[in-house]
Amino acid sequence: MKSLDRILGCLIGGAVGDALGRAVEFESAESIFREYGEGGITEYPEKLGGGLITDDTQMTLFTANALLVAATDRALGRGGSRYAPYLSKGYADWLLTQGGYGGTVSISWLNNVRAMNVARAPGMTCISAIKSGAYGTPDEPINTSKGCGGVMRVAPIGLMLDDREECARLGAEAAALTHGHDLGFVPAAALSVIVGLLSEDVNIGLLEVVEHSLSLCDEMFAHFPHVRDFRRLMKKAIALSAEERADLEAIQELGEGWVAEESLAIAIYCALKYPEDIERALIAAVNHDGDSDSTGAITGNILGAYRGLSAIPPKYTEGLELMEVLTEIGEDLYCVTCPDFDARDAHWQEKYVYHTYRPSAK
Repeated sequence: MKSLDRILGCLIGGAVGDALGRAVEFESAESIFREYGEGGITEYPEKLGGGLITDDTQMTLFTANALLVAATDRALGRGGSRYAPYLSKGYADWLLTQGGYGGTVSISWLNNVRAMNVARAPGMTCISAIKSGAYGTPDEPINTSKGCGGVMRVAPIGLMLDDREECARLGAEAAALTHGHDLGFVPAAALSVIVGLLSEDVNIGLLEVVEHSLSLCDEMFAHFPHVRDFRRLMKKAIALSAEERADLEAIQELGEGWVAEESLAIAIYCALKYPEDIERALIAAVNHDGDSDSTGAITGNILGAYRGLSAIPPKYTEGLELMEVLTEIGEDLYCVTCPDFDARDAHWQEKYVYHTYRPSAK
């Protein structure tokens, strides 16, 4: 059984890491520490708008919205058996929020949220792939990109699905819609499994979960050429997390996070280094030379799922953009995992059948 606290922790923790890293995403570590002091950035800078999220959180929410539509159709006895076509439609809906892109909303009530309709440095690979249809698959790739735009948006897959192999398969399919390199979609499979296991209401070790996800990816994606490279980097992240050395030094050995395997490796390092302290993990995850919002978001996804919403310091949840929407989507993801889920509810259908729902005062 999934835990509501962990589902909310994963979504909101990811948004917190995203918002914290947004302010320093394109800065060098040297400039970050020069501007914010020896501890680096530790809270949202008001001069830059406070807790504003980026495209990472936007796309994560659209992933969740699409999955909820798919689950609703299944419950109503209609629609196909595959989730990927729903995700493709959901990402097309997200593209409409980024300005200058025409079209009609297909399945997402999130388009009705005013604050969602703003461009927050969207990735060019995502934009170009979605404009052309977002039809890539692991076996028939749309391009050769391994950017982190695929892995940073897949956490809701683990929050909704129970079967581990299905979770890994869909994580890879979701990323491969836009990112065709195996190092672009295998990390998404691993993250989906990690989140899936951690969001269950059971006691399970974080390292055990990470190791299990890597073993499963070894088995399921062995025919792809770079899976060994992926495992090697993840093992390095695990080993570094057990060493007594400065976080920045360790993270620099893993990369900058602009590509998927590096962003997941940095997140795994930070989560394993500070498994009981989300704040310290997030601070480590964003204070480096690379893609700070994505490494922060993925770290927040992992530790939020592990520790739950109740473990996230209030200074991060207060003033976080779209907090109400994140909470509502999280509660809906939990709802579809419950035995008494009723897709015929009128309010539910307003959201996930007719996509006419408009949150009040948003």
